[in-house]
Amino acid sequence: MELRQLGCFVAVAEELHFGRAAARLHMLPSALGRQVRQLEEELGTALLARTTRHVALTAAGSALLEEARSLLAGAAAAARRVRALAQEAQLLRLGAIDSAASTLLPPLLSAFRARHPGVETRLTEEKSARLLPMLASGRLDLAFIRTPPAESGLAFLPLRQERLVAALPRGHALARRRMLTARDLVGERLILPPRHSRPHSLALAARLFEEAGLPLPRPAQEAAEKQTIVGLVAAGLGVALVPEWAAQLGARGLVYRPLAAPREPAPEAMLGAAWVEGQAAPARDLFLEVLKEDSSFSEEKEAKRLSSRLPPSPG
Repeated sequence: MELRQLGCFVAVAEELHFGRAAARLHMLPSALGRQVRQLEEELGTALLARTTRHVALTAAGSALLEEARSLLAGAAAAARRVRALAQEAQLLRLGAIDSAASTLLPPLLSAFRARHPGVETRLTEEKSARLLPMLASGRLDLAFIRTPPAESGLAFLPLRQERLVAALPRGHALARRRMLTARDLVGERLILPPRHSRPHSLALAARLFEEAGLPLPRPAQEAAEKQTIVGLVAAGLGVALVPEWAAQLGARGLVYRPLAAPREPAPEAMLGAAWVEGQAAPARDLFLEVLKEDSSFSEEKEAKRLSSRLPPSPG
């Protein structure tokens, strides 16, 4: 039996009229009749009792009708699922915090598009607190964030440790040092992110002072966005602890100096890719293949990348 034949039979069985059934299927009555006859020949029994004025179901036709409807509905549902998966495979929904969007994603997206040019990518840049529920609900396929909470149940692939640098006004006394420590910043007017909107960024700064046995100083000024923070530093309103990628922001009137790293990196310092395991996402799986094969995250390359990013110290 072919689905086309079953569809023709169901139309005639429901209309009990070849002309109306043919119009419903947008085909000629003669072609419709031929499809029904071929089905009857294959089954070896009459499905319809025909006269010049009347069409009725035989006992065999009545028995087949519900089965045919079920088969057609199942085939239609399967086709919808396949089309949906095919469409999903052509779309990758990514989320990223600012650190990841600035450092991790550009080379990865370039490599992915070179290998899978037919897959459309959509990027949402947000804070972790907003990306996590979007990931859990299926509105995102993959999110580039810091280490998620253990209770989130997300799979997480660590990719890069985020390091802090000190942003200083040009001409500041500390700018003459090659590297700074938390103790060097005691007494400085610190510009820090607010706890309620940037808890991870603030935790990184706090960890730096805790390792030195110092409390986190009270901020002289709070600002959430990196561009705002470096602008305040450039204006001479204080010094700030920012991720080393912020050196790319290009604000005039300031310099960056590396900070001695904590002995044990905090979970907040790790950037990586998070996703919901077991959730079907063909495009995500393609991206993860590219991600896991990419060699740009080796420790040796990471060290070279960091050393090349910061401007040299004077003298």
